[in-house]
Parts: sequence; C-alpha cells; structure tokens
Amino acid sequence: MTIKLPRIPRAVTVALISVFLGLLAGAVFMLVTGSNPFAGYTYLFRGGLMNIERFGNTFATATPLILTGLSVAFAFKTGLFNIGASGQLLMGGLCATAVGLTVVLPKPLLLVLMLLAAIAGGALWGLVPGILKALFNVHEVVATIMMNWLAYWTVYYTIPAYFKGEFLETESRKIPDIASLRVPGLTEMFDGSYINLGVFIGILTVLLIWVILEKTVLGYELKAAGFNRFAAEYGGMKVNRNIVLSMTIAGALAGVGGLTLYCGYAVNIQIGILPTQGFDGIAVSLLGANSPIGVLFSALFFGLLHSGKGFMNAMTEIPPQIGDTIIATIIYFSATSVLIERYLDKIKTFMGNRAFKKANAAEQEVR
Repeated sequence: MTIKLPRIPRAVTVALISVFLGLLAGAVFMLVTGSNPFAGYTYLFRGGLMNIERFGNTFATATPLILTGLSVAFAFKTGLFNIGASGQLLMGGLCATAVGLTVVLPKPLLLVLMLLAAIAGGALWGLVPGILKALFNVHEVVATIMMNWLAYWTVYYTIPAYFKGEFLETESRKIPDIASLRVPGLTEMFDGSYINLGVFIGILTVLLIWVILEKTVLGYELKAAGFNRFAAEYGGMKVNRNIVLSMTIAGALAGVGGLTLYCGYAVNIQIGILPTQGFDGIAVSLLGANSPIGVLFSALFFGLLHSGKGFMNAMTEIPPQIGDTIIATIIYFSATSVLIERYLDKIKTFMGNRAFKKANAAEQEVR
C-alpha cells in the first residue's frame, strides 16, 4: 500500500526556494566579510525567537508589514501596482494620531474611532490614484509615488503646527495610554515587548481580505478586471468603478498599518521620514505570492529578520547591513520567481522523460 504525500503548492515551493537562495547568498556575504555564517544565522534567528519578549517584538515588527503587504497584494490581485503604501500608511497614522491626541472617549470607543480615521486617511490616499487611473489612464505607479511625497510634506507641516511634542518639533506628542494599542495584559504576557492589539487587527484583516477575494462576487469582479480589463468590460462589469474601489481598499489597508505602527509599535509620529514599511510591503507581497495567507507568513518571516538582525550584530559584530542584504536578496529572488518556475518546469520535464524511458525499458525487457 502506497501513501500519497500531499502536494506542495507551486507558490509555496517558489517562496521556499527564494528564501533558501537569499539565505545562501547571505552566508556567502558573511564569509566574504570574514564572519561565520552559522553563528550569524544562529544569532539572527535567536534575536527574534530566543524568549517570549523577542517573540512579542517579532509580532509587533511584523504587524505593519502584514497590512502593507495586504495592501500591495490586493492591488496586484486586481491588476494594479500600489507603490504608494508608504504614503497611505503615513496618512493613516497621521489621522489616527490626530484623533488619539484630541478626542476624549473611553478607550474601546476611542480605538474604534482611531481605526476608522486610519482607514479614512489611507483610503483617501488610495482613492486619488484610483480616480486618475480610471478616468484619465494615469499610471498608478506615477500617481502613488507622487501621493507618497504629498503625504510626507503634509505630515511635515501638520505635526509641528498642531501636534508638536513637548521637547522636539520634529515629532508629535506621545500617544496617551488610553489611545495606545498597547494593553497591560498583553504587554505583561510577553514580558514588556512592543506587541499590541495591532496583531489581532492584522490577522482579522487577513481573513477578511481572503473572504472578499475568494468568496464574494466583488472579489471575483476585481480579479477579473485585473486579469483582463477588456474581457471584464465585455462581461458587463464596471471596470472603472472596480479600479477606484481596488485602490481605495488598498489604501485603507495601508492606513490601518499606520495605526498599528504609530499608535502601537511606536508612541508618536516623526516628521522627515517616509516609512520603509510601505516599500517592504512590496517584498512581503511578492514572497507571499500575493495571497492573504501567504502575506501573513511572509510578514512574520520579514518581522523575524528585522527583529533579529540587531542581535546578530551585537553578538557577532557582523554588520547589520548584512541583514538588510539578506532581505534584499530574498526580495530579488521573489521578484524573479518566473525564472525559478521555469527551472522547476525543466526539472519536472526532465524527471518525467527519465521515468518514461525507464518504463519503456522495463516494458521491452518483459517482452
């Protein structure tokens, strides 16, 4: 009796190969710099997993990446490239911070209002490129890049003018405890880590987006417009409306990421910084094969790398840039997944031909 093992999906195989090749390249970089790659990777992963506090920090680091990765993946699924997640995250964080610093409500109600504000801020920054794309065929990459800088300068002006910190004009006042996503019970459970309620928001959002894309008519129409706009139009779908809706939803997702970053992981918002989490979301989406569940695991992996690279540097004196290089290399292999798939197809064809020849040879012997 033969036992059939479950087949690993092609996307998972490609992602694992990308990670392996990235880690292998990182080992080569460590050797070139005269470092021990085994020690480097040991401390890299220990830095994110060695105790319950490190676990919590890894989750906290991954949370904004889950939401920006979802933002990019959702747009990809509908045929759009949202490179404006940084600006959308920034505006979501600004709106949530503004509410947290000015509105007085019980904590549950205040957090809900901040969440809605973050959704509105990010959605607005996605709505504008969506309208420009749908009505004037302005490429969303150009539009979202410009919106990134509009968000940057909006925050640059607004924070010193209205929410200036007590000591520095370059950052806002600290978020009060009543407006923070951090809660004592969760913080104590993870020994004082940065983990916060944003983790649960991220996981619930992953499930929600999966349901929308896979189980609803709206998701089907959005994906159909992404696969073939003209076929979708011929089928009676409102493609322009779907483009605007897709970019708006993508912006809202990144905006929620701003809430988790500036009111959960951090305690204030600083000017003069375009958050890298928006661009890292592109990598998270690529490694996760643009699927919500894949994005969740991809974000956790990148959160682990970001959380552990400082510990690796402290314990081994391996430059922290090596950690960034490993991440960049994984991104590169994820982006060239088409080549990996071609090699997998060649290997599959070779193995199939080999098995066919063996079967023919065995048949000839029987005859």
